[in-house]
Amino acid sequence: MLLNISSSPISQRNPYFLNHLPPRSKTHLSKSYLYPNLSAFPNQTLRNRVSFGNKRCPHGDPIGFRPRALSGIDLGSFESVLEATAVLTAIIVVHESGHFLAATLQGIHVSKFAIGFGPILAKLDFKNVEYSLRAFPLGGFVGFPDNDPDSEIAADDENLLKNRPVLDRSIVVSAGIIANVIFAYVIILVQVLSVGLPVQEAFPGVLVPEVKTFSAASRDGLLSGDVILSVDGAELSKTGPDAVSKVVEIVKRSPESDVLFRIERGNQDLVVRVRPDKNFDGTGKIGVQLSPNVRITKVRPRNVSETFRFAGKEFMGLSSNVVDGLKQTFFNFSQTASKVAGPVAIIAVGAEVARSNTDGLYQFAALLNINLAVINLLPLPALDGGTLALILLEAVRGGRKLPVEVEQGIMSSGIMLVIFLGLFLIVKDTLSLDFIQEML
Repeated sequence: MLLNISSSPISQRNPYFLNHLPPRSKTHLSKSYLYPNLSAFPNQTLRNRVSFGNKRCPHGDPIGFRPRALSGIDLGSFESVLEATAVLTAIIVVHESGHFLAATLQGIHVSKFAIGFGPILAKLDFKNVEYSLRAFPLGGFVGFPDNDPDSEIAADDENLLKNRPVLDRSIVVSAGIIANVIFAYVIILVQVLSVGLPVQEAFPGVLVPEVKTFSAASRDGLLSGDVILSVDGAELSKTGPDAVSKVVEIVKRSPESDVLFRIERGNQDLVVRVRPDKNFDGTGKIGVQLSPNVRITKVRPRNVSETFRFAGKEFMGLSSNVVDGLKQTFFNFSQTASKVAGPVAIIAVGAEVARSNTDGLYQFAALLNINLAVINLLPLPALDGGTLALILLEAVRGGRKLPVEVEQGIMSSGIMLVIFLGLFLIVKDTLSLDFIQEML
């Protein structure tokens, strides 16, 4: 899964999904859900939008947000990590189940259904299908016996995926995307019915929900619950991610140099001088959580009609945010490349959301589903959109497929690129973890 961590308000972490590299002798629809794009969740960071802080402040409960520029990625408690991993695994299961059901309901032969990749931990053979759970729960695949030399099915069997008409194959390939879209809507609908939708009222300044022990902020007098009104004379009159980003940028460029914070603490208006520590990359850090200064309330629907209206509006809003975030990533890649993150960062963000308030997991899961659906529509090798593009090309060519060698070359090159990108992001995200940074 590929995410893009943005400091904009709904930090949506867009999941790109790395495909598992299948054996050359078999046909797979695989996803490795490895890279999210932590900035494709637009004008409110995912943390800001989906995680509600549990610290009290003068204006109510804040949304929790820990900028990586200040203190890296925080995995939080083991329980919250498990919750985030469970959400990611559920999304993978839904996606692969879409492919699986679309094939089996059409009578198309399926040989494998796997969750995860790598060594098999457990497996079950049922009705000629191998169901397996694998060591690394960051992806999955559905396998077809089309080119399996060990298969007892005749090569010209009409129920092999490769022998089905264009429409049948298109349905199977796109079913994973459709399943994630439906799952996202269902999650939002359950959220509306069970806990209601969060509505926020904004106030000036930036909230400090948490100050890390032994950090520069703790040493120099910042306290949890403080509201930062200005930094080095720069007023933070506008709330939201822009205000948070302004604080982050000033701190980053001021390692071991005094920064003046004008803060509101209860009924007091104070000035606190903080000297940021130098981070391993040479930037400044003070060891705090920051969030837009907002009050969160929950709105519940009054009738069935309002329930679906709320859910539909929220679904369209989240989808628009995901698409806008992807546009920013592709059209401003030089500026957003550093915000692309992998599975470690996805789980870290989910763990932080779960730790702050489990209600936030609803939108976290919905955003990941929408991200997966949108990204898999892209006509790129190793994604569902790439396979659909090849099927469409076949239709345009009057049913004539590309040579097998050409098709394999296109898909293999795309898969290898994604694998290398995945390994790079895993290393990068791991180095951004709080406890790793503290050791450096």
